[in-house]
Amino acid sequence: MIKEIEQKDPVLSQLYITDIGYYPHAAYHYRERTEPIDQYVLIYCIKGSGLYRVGSHSWQVKENQYFILPAGQPHAYGSDSEDPWTIYWVHFSGKMAPYYASPSEGPKDITPTLDSRITSRNEIFEDIFLALSDGYSIDNLRYSSSLLFGYLSTFRYLHLYRKYRQPIDRVETNDIIKVAINYMNENIEKPLSLKEISEFTGYSPSRFSAIFKSRTGHSTLNYFNQLKVNKACELLETTNMKINQICSKVGIDDNYYFSRLFTKVVGISPKQYRKKSISSSSTDDEIDCQDRDQGPKPQPD
Repeated sequence: MIKEIEQKDPVLSQLYITDIGYYPHAAYHYRERTEPIDQYVLIYCIKGSGLYRVGSHSWQVKENQYFILPAGQPHAYGSDSEDPWTIYWVHFSGKMAPYYASPSEGPKDITPTLDSRITSRNEIFEDIFLALSDGYSIDNLRYSSSLLFGYLSTFRYLHLYRKYRQPIDRVETNDIIKVAINYMNENIEKPLSLKEISEFTGYSPSRFSAIFKSRTGHSTLNYFNQLKVNKACELLETTNMKINQICSKVGIDDNYYFSRLFTKVVGISPKQYRKKSISSSSTDDEIDCQDRDQGPKPQPD
């Protein structure tokens, strides 16, 4: 019924979603379709690795890569058994679908850079997911379809998506603290090490740690953990995701460690925070949590 509406509606018929989801740490994930489907499938791997096959050709997929499976062809894809992938995925169709799916052969890189805008892309996906989770009214479907144009454009026109950032999002490359914080926010779903963060800025771990601590008043990884907690607060308030799913969304695999970290930073457990956020939404009470856009406040120079 919904598919018929999407195919006939003047807006939806251009580009529409048939399935969408987020699959964290997808161990043993494997799907094979010997009978072709009339949809394109975009899979965006943000962590781990996997593989896919179309016809007689197969490819390995690594972290920070995406691929699009063509409509009308048998295919298979799956997660690596030793390094399971975490993926965003969406099935889409419509008159404009072939254009946004091209070129589709082989995985494409989404390499994190100062202008990568990974967080912004993921937020578009989450808006689509939330809208469809709220029901399949014609407005919800059209809104999701409109967002899908933008989401697919971040892949199709990757260089332009990164080039035309709003000035407020730009990072001054001569300020390594802003560079580092931007890198942390862009990789909030990963367990970055001090070495990875410092290398991205071009400094040694010891030198970078000293500069970061003097400028922010926090150690690098402590600051990164607080950013993760801020993101978790947002997800607890705005989604119905389970706690273990939120753990994965902030790059923490151990649920117990996440709960301890969250409680240490916020003062209450994730479950209590969600209950309090639900009750406060009806009373306009405020809940203590760091500024989600900025994280812990840097100290003045």
